[in-house]
Amino acid sequence: MEQPLILYLHGFTSGPQSRKVQALAARMAQRGVADRLICPQLPASPAAAVALADAIIREKVGAGGTATLVGSSLGGYYATYLAEKHGLKAVLVNPAVVAAIELERYLGPQTWLYSGEAFDFTQQHITELCALEVPAFADPSRYWLLVEEGDETLDYRQAVVRYAGARQTVLHGGDHGFTRWDDYLDEILAFAGPT
Repeated sequence: MEQPLILYLHGFTSGPQSRKVQALAARMAQRGVADRLICPQLPASPAAAVALADAIIREKVGAGGTATLVGSSLGGYYATYLAEKHGLKAVLVNPAVVAAIELERYLGPQTWLYSGEAFDFTQQHITELCALEVPAFADPSRYWLLVEEGDETLDYRQAVVRYAGARQTVLHGGDHGFTRWDDYLDEILAFAGPT
């Protein structure tokens, strides 16, 4: 059975070069399924980011296929929206829960972490985030929440409440980057599961 596609959605100002993406890619390469991981550079616009991910899902998954979303931070917010839209499983790593509120403090000039390219994060982007809010989950069992209590950027407790009913792994200590990521790679691939 073929490993389902894993679509990784990175966080705010991050990218495919992040440590978590690279570690997951290496583990999947070891298993001979490197071609089943996709992690695009998401645009700054939330509407454009979700449109890009949506197009990838439609193109790569198609009729009868399946995918698992892995979303980190803001990518977790996007993954939630897309999982509900397409009925997919999602792994959420220290996810943004109320992204519109949590990201307001970043309005203004920003820089992509790996390319160094500048962009403006605007009020329009906040409006786009609000449009992606998921009021309720059709099936919480399709989600796996991975959070570290030491997250210095987001309050992990909000995610624990938001994803009640989902599989939850809440770890003491750590930080927003999720320090024990490598310990969960095999479980993430098992959660994605063969088709």
